[in-house]
Amino acid sequence: MSGGVDSATAAAWLVDQGHEVVGLTMQLWDHGEALPASSRTCCATEDLYDARQVAQRLDIPFYVINLEEAFRKAVVDDFLTSYAAGQTPNPCVRCNQRLKFETLLDKALSLDVNYLATGHYAIRREDDHGHPQLYRGLDRFKDQSYFLFATTLAQLRHIAFPLGEMTKDETRRLAKRFDLHISDKRESQDVCFVPDGDYQAFFIREGSSAAIPGPIVDLQGKILGEHKGLGNHTIGQRRGLGISSSHPLYVVEIRSQDNLLVVGPESALYGDSLTLKDLNWLGKQDLIAAREIQAKIRYAADPVSAVIKPLSGVGAAHVQFKTPQKSITPGQACVLYENDRVLGGGWIC
Repeated sequence: MSGGVDSATAAAWLVDQGHEVVGLTMQLWDHGEALPASSRTCCATEDLYDARQVAQRLDIPFYVINLEEAFRKAVVDDFLTSYAAGQTPNPCVRCNQRLKFETLLDKALSLDVNYLATGHYAIRREDDHGHPQLYRGLDRFKDQSYFLFATTLAQLRHIAFPLGEMTKDETRRLAKRFDLHISDKRESQDVCFVPDGDYQAFFIREGSSAAIPGPIVDLQGKILGEHKGLGNHTIGQRRGLGISSSHPLYVVEIRSQDNLLVVGPESALYGDSLTLKDLNWLGKQDLIAAREIQAKIRYAADPVSAVIKPLSGVGAAHVQFKTPQKSITPGQACVLYENDRVLGGGWIC
């Protein structure tokens, strides 16, 4: 229970269906310490309060589990390291992978429960042999299967997604029906540990090299200006570069070893292949040969046709697209599908 409407409604729906439900909330980040006094926010405290109030409304046991140290190591440090290496990380995937479906699931199972239920818009089904499979959520605008690619088959045996076959509108209607006080609560759009969206200030507070200024160069190496830190930029970015040109320029490469931001025309953003590391494969048969799939290289993208081929090395694979893709970004997740079924995914390197 994150304190949001989705997880609250999932809990209420399960109670309404007659299940015995226990509410769990992860305490991940102390915003009071993380932000200067002039910018402090109580959103973390408010979310905990909202989750507890919903649990009281549903008359279910409620526990807050402090995972701040684990979150710092698994998500925040990874975020900082990735940006310093010129990559664009996805902390929400890391949080699901290492906190929610590893640490929290283990703690939930220690309470002798059958399933850890979440408010994700994804679907878990079992095949004819009773093996769990992961599918895209019914609501295509809210489908969150992209963030769940790293979930293992062993974990899926103990995970439930009560909202997977609902739309967001249906969820809010249910929340009102269950008389949940957060039925109209606004969704958070920012990274939870950078709630003001000021990455540069966060990098400076953390002493990250991602905040060190350096040159902006074109494809020929000509210096066009200066960036304020590589952590402020991502592949495909056009606005906010602080340089003038007679034609549009985009970030086409982040060269961390030289602290260089390379810009070029839009045509330079397209590529037809990528390499994955740490591949988590959920297919019914092992990936031992090339096979056709659909792939998403960012959450907001539609899956496109591609061929995946395993490479030597643990969890390494090559993805070849049928048509060139724009802004393939190291550090982001590439998630693999077979129609609506999630085959797994890995990290673009």
